[in-house]
Amino acid sequence: MWYVLQVRTGTEESIRLQCRSNIPEAVLERCFIPYYEEKKRIRGEWTIQKKVLFPGYVFVVTEDLNHLYDSLKTVIGLTKLIGTGKEIVPLTEEEKDFLLGFGGEEQVVKMSEGIIEGTKIIVTQGPLMGKEGYIKKVDRHKRKARLELEMFGRMQEVVVGLEIVEKRV
Repeated sequence: MWYVLQVRTGTEESIRLQCRSNIPEAVLERCFIPYYEEKKRIRGEWTIQKKVLFPGYVFVVTEDLNHLYDSLKTVIGLTKLIGTGKEIVPLTEEEKDFLLGFGGEEQVVKMSEGIIEGTKIIVTQGPLMGKEGYIKKVDRHKRKARLELEMFGRMQEVVVGLEIVEKRV
């Protein structure tokens, strides 16, 4: 089962490393942070940088929630496991499938490319292909798309890399 830890934004990598070193492998199958790629112009050169897709969240995979819960007490800076009320709820199969389809096994959402036809955005390649309905806003200058997804039981706004290569009227 996939669970989500809520942490202070900016401490995701530190928490991930603590989980990997403090929690036995028998309890914690995997601990990861989904990233997205963005293009940034640095000194005239376009470079691809990786940024955290869900700031303030770390994902863990375990079949033994009780041992994980006890082991997480050794992790400094952890806020909480995401759930409803007092019950800790794993990600749904749809959320898990979406994350795997979006970021792949390594959980890095690659840059997408697309065109604008009138007011319609058409993604021609990349993980955003077929997911145009999630796009709420495109910043062509910064090569980013703002998406609105239902995750962790509420609407989440995330940013991913999208380069618009052509605009047709």
